[in-house]
This record gives sequence, C-alpha cells and structure tokens, in this order.
Amino acid sequence: MALFDRYLIVDWSAANAPKTGADSIWIALCDGTELQWVRNLATRFEAMALVREVIADSLASRKRLFAGFDFAFGYPQGVAERIGGAPDWQSVWERLSALVSDNADNQSNTYETAGILNQTAFEGVVDGPFWGHPHQHKERYPGLAPKKPTHIFGMIREFRRIERLHKSAKSLWQMAGAGVVAAQSMTGIKHLQSLREDLALKDHIAIWPFETRFADDLSKQVVIAEIYPSLFAVQKGEDEVKDAAQVRTVAQAFSEADAQDEFAYCLSCPDELKGNDRAAVESEEGWIVRAPKVQPDGMDYIRDPAEIYRQSFATVERESDLTSLPKDMRKVALRLIHSCGMIDIVDDVAFSSDAVKAGIAAIEAGAPIICDVEMVRHGIIERHLKHGNEVLCRIADEATRSLASEMKNTRSAAAMDLLKDKFSGAVIVIGNAPTALFRLLELIDAGAAKPALIIGMPVGFVGAVESKQALIENSRGVPYIAVRGRRGGSAMASATLNALAAGLKGGL
Repeated sequence: MALFDRYLIVDWSAANAPKTGADSIWIALCDGTELQWVRNLATRFEAMALVREVIADSLASRKRLFAGFDFAFGYPQGVAERIGGAPDWQSVWERLSALVSDNADNQSNTYETAGILNQTAFEGVVDGPFWGHPHQHKERYPGLAPKKPTHIFGMIREFRRIERLHKSAKSLWQMAGAGVVAAQSMTGIKHLQSLREDLALKDHIAIWPFETRFADDLSKQVVIAEIYPSLFAVQKGEDEVKDAAQVRTVAQAFSEADAQDEFAYCLSCPDELKGNDRAAVESEEGWIVRAPKVQPDGMDYIRDPAEIYRQSFATVERESDLTSLPKDMRKVALRLIHSCGMIDIVDDVAFSSDAVKAGIAAIEAGAPIICDVEMVRHGIIERHLKHGNEVLCRIADEATRSLASEMKNTRSAAAMDLLKDKFSGAVIVIGNAPTALFRLLELIDAGAAKPALIIGMPVGFVGAVESKQALIENSRGVPYIAVRGRRGGSAMASATLNALAAGLKGGL
C-alpha cells in the first residue's frame, strides 16, 4: 500500500531578485502516479504560497502529501548548540527564522546573517566558519570573510555525514560561488519554519528525519524532507529547462516507487547508520531521501552514486581486518581494497612509519606528483589537489623514446631520468612499470634529490616482485608505501595518492 497520495518536489533558489527560467524555483506535483503540473515561480513568496495551497488542499481532501525540498535542513554535528543554544535542529530553525529576512521581491539578508552568526554563535573561533560574498561588496558584511578560512575546520566540522557521502556537495558554510547552497538553506529553513508555526498546519506536518525518525513514524498527513535531485538520471525534453526536468523526474520516481511499495526504502535509515551517528543525524544534521532501488525503466540495479559508494565502503569495512595497521594507514588500506576488490591485499601492504604523514605534508605543500604511466596520472582526482600540485608523466614524450633507445631501457625508466630535476620533495607514484621503480632507486643512489614519498605498486610477472622488494629492503631514507608480490597496478597506486590527498580528512 502506498505511503502517500501526492508528491510535491521543490527546486529552491536563493536569488536576490525575482527570477524565472534556469536556476530559479521550479515545483512539480504528482497525484498518484500522474504528473499534475510543473510550475516556475519568480519568488520564494510565490513558491511558498503555492506550497501552502497544495498542503491545504491535501488536508481538505484527506490526501497524504510528501513534499521534498532541495536544500539542507541542518548543519554538521555540534553546530546547533552554537547557533540555536540547544543541541537540536529546532533551535537552529528558530534562530534562523528570527535572523533571516526575505521580502516579496526576493531580497534577503543571508550575507548579513552569516556575518552575525560568525560574530555571535562562533565567539572565540577566529573568523567564523561562514565565508564568501560578492567581490564587489568588500565592506558590506561585517564578520564575513571573502575567502575560505584555512584553520577553522579542525575545530568545526565542514560537512555533515550525508555530504561526506556526496562528494560533489558544497559546504553549508560557503555563501558565494557557483553551485553554493548556504543561502538556499537559510531562506528555505526560514520559510519551512513559518509552516511549522502556522496554527492551521503545524499539527499535520512532520519534518523528516527529525520528527519521523526516518521511516519509524510517518503518521502525520504531510511529511517534508530534504532531497537531492542530482541522485536521479534525468531525461530532459528538447525544449525543457533542466530544473523543470529534475523536479518532474524526482516527483515521478518517488510516486512510481511508492506505487510499487518501494518508497519506504527511500525514507528508511541506512543499515550502516547506527548509534551515535544516527542520533546526530536525527537530532541536528538531517539526511537526504534516497533514490529508489528500482527506477521506472531498465534493469534492476543501484543507480545512486552515493549509495554505491556507501555500500562499497561499508562492505570493505565489514569484511576486512585492519587491526594490524596503525590508524593513519587504515583508511589508505580501505581505499586500496576498494580499488582492487581484494580484501586480502592488506596482508601485502608495506610502508614506512612516516609514510602517511610525509605524503600529506608534501601534497599540502604543493609538491609535484610524478607518475610512471598515463593510467596512473588519469586515476588521480585532481579536484582533491587544492595546493597547485603539478601531476607529471613523460612516458609519451618523443624525448623519452630517444632516451630509452639510448639507455637500452624502457620508456618508463627513461621518463624517470627526464623528471629527476623534479624529484626533490615530490610524491612519486609508480603503478605499472617495475623498470621505473628500479631506475628511480638507481637515480637516488647516483645522487638525485630524494622525493618526499614513493608509492611503489608496479604490477606483473617480471621485475614487479623484485623492484618492490628492493624498495622495502632499502628505501634510501625515503618514506614509502608499497604492495608486496605480483599484485599492484595503476588503480591501486592512484587510489593511494587520492587517499592521502582527500580521503583521510573527510571520512569515507
């Protein structure tokens, strides 16, 4: 039996003037599995008037309504008490509702609000976590820095648990720039709080997952939840605006999933979210409604990238035993296992005690990253390299071919010679060619500058075992991470680098 009769999907906007078309507010409504309409509203006031109309009509006709809004309903754990004075989401909603102003012309004071919160809610924290404003407004927002603070996110969490799964999600602290959501959340929470304070509506509304405990209590006639349209594969019509296609797609996907008794899955708590993590999500952070397991067309498989990512790492953590490794190596090992699908690879991981620390320090210092082959270079996620690191590979250069012929060695070995002036303080990532690792060690023996870290994972049957053993037995004083034996490869080598560049900071 379906949980709901209607599905209202809202693509919100923080525009500071009336706006229609792309990047404005779009709303879709399905009644049962039938799409009723898709509408474009110029202001938040117009949008909320339509939302209220749908809620009132649903209550009058005794239809159960699911309403999804695409902005964050909470902040990272620990922030609620600072903003609202109590460790719960209601205090944050009440404080933001009091601070944020938003008029009928779509003019809001979100930048001013961010500055006020930085100065009051985060007293003692230099600069405060909110940052970013239009570059032409340099002096207009006291307390709001134009650029991201470099120090604060060791004291205050930068991301909620759900955003650690959705790596493309923007931080709720960033107020300006492409794709930001901080102002959307401020204005959105203010307007949803007004629904909760409406005497005619409040007794009929529950906010998911805070008041419903995920899917444990869906008894209220109207359930309002946070959604993320990017989870869905959108088929856009020839002249259809992308935002319109997204709200239509989500409304239809949820309605059809509910008709197949699959919507409970979307609203339920993930199996791996337990104990303190679930308590934090339900009390202050919030969560995003999952995409249906079975989408309307095609084969039965999981399409949600965040869900694939979550289940993959949950499986790795459940099936692997990493207790023999120091804590800083455990997440590197998890990434290695994830990259190759072999739980037992952990038994072959070799490393120096200072390897993780040395690698992270080099990456954060902007050191070059030298790769033996293009497959390794292309496997490195460059958006995680936030310090201007060059990623270098010269195997395809014409000069490399000539030198390899002259040296009577492989191109990957010759490429090490051509890059030796970049060795000092670099991170060298070898995932394919044993000759590159042998040659690297020879060049260091001959007086070449030492890199900060060697990731040695060449794969194969000739030289792979021996080259890695040579590194492990005598790393020439250079920190290293290697995989013993024949196994290795470009994916494992680049996964190790990616773990150092990003994976150790934001959780899995």
